[in-house]
Amino acid sequence: MPLALLALAVGAFGIGTTEFVMMGLLPNVADDLHISIPTAGHLVSAYALGVVIGAPLLAAVTARMPRRTVLIALMGLFVVGNALSAFAPGNGSLLAARFLSGLPHGAFFGVGAVVATSMVPPERKARSVSLMFLGLTVANVAGVPVATLMGQHLGWRATFLGVSVIGLAAIASLALLIPHDRVGAPSAGLRGELAALKSLPVWLALGTTVAGFGALFAAYSYVTPMLTESAGFAESDVTLLLALFGVGATVGNLLGGRLADHSLRGTLFGGLVSLGLVLLLFPVLMRAEWSAALAVTLLGMAAFITGSPLQLMVMEKASAAPSLASSANQAAFNLANAGGAWIGGLALAAGFGATSPALAGAALAALGLGVAGVAYAVDRRRSVTHVGRVVASHVPEQQGVLNH
Repeated sequence: MPLALLALAVGAFGIGTTEFVMMGLLPNVADDLHISIPTAGHLVSAYALGVVIGAPLLAAVTARMPRRTVLIALMGLFVVGNALSAFAPGNGSLLAARFLSGLPHGAFFGVGAVVATSMVPPERKARSVSLMFLGLTVANVAGVPVATLMGQHLGWRATFLGVSVIGLAAIASLALLIPHDRVGAPSAGLRGELAALKSLPVWLALGTTVAGFGALFAAYSYVTPMLTESAGFAESDVTLLLALFGVGATVGNLLGGRLADHSLRGTLFGGLVSLGLVLLLFPVLMRAEWSAALAVTLLGMAAFITGSPLQLMVMEKASAAPSLASSANQAAFNLANAGGAWIGGLALAAGFGATSPALAGAALAALGLGVAGVAYAVDRRRSVTHVGRVVASHVPEQQGVLNH
């Protein structure tokens, strides 16, 4: 694998850290800015909104630019957003800075996935994407806990300054390790990128992402009350258990990349089935501490097995102009975050119990499997139609030869 993938992983590590660290710093930010924790929670939403808007917008605006330049510029915007967060004087300016920090997130992963796959042979494309995503999963194991501790002891502003330094390291890595002559030609331009989004298979792939990762976030958004109320853990133990989720996600991400290079569809279907089964077992596994820890680890593994296949499937369906579709898939991941958390919250609000969000997630995993099945059926039908047209076009020629 090219060393250049390390540069993409460093950028992903910084992005993953700043995305998830805010959840652990909400009490600190609320106290410092004299706002309530629910109000501070809007900072998480502001970042997610930035991702959803920025992913397709920045991918479209930069469609004609060299991809190496785009990646460096996106990481520069990431540094600016986090630096502004560190020096924000009040809640309003911090909301704007968090929105700005989220803008480059989706486009970086989208364009980065295109760059990663362009540097490896076809049989290693999924693995190259998984190595880029490795930075995101490792951020959950190491980056977020360390950044949270930094914020608790040195102040939350120090955390965002630290993330800005990671962003600068990513810029240096991108400039040093990604050569100009190995990232492929600039994309097909805005018109070509938009044309790729007219494809039904692309939208089915995006729908699979929303449903599949919505299943994860339906449960993961409420994993803390599950662990404390059902499994009996103390709140102080939750940080370690979330690190176990990160370990599972890291293993699942690497495993999914390797398996998807052998069978993209098989890995995707298998991952969604595994995710649904794990979520169905959550009410049972959350009855004891050891099984609850196992459940959290398996949740991360099963969910992130599907990460690389989902990203690669969207890119293959928009193969002529993959940058915008690839970035749109990152927006789909964040829609899954918001939608999954909302659906899991409905289950809780209905009084079905602390583990009910996991069952709602299992239903979403089944929905994702259904959408993936429809996508497979559409592909099969198009393949059969294409073969039929090719055969039909050769029949007159063959008949003419026979007559002659």
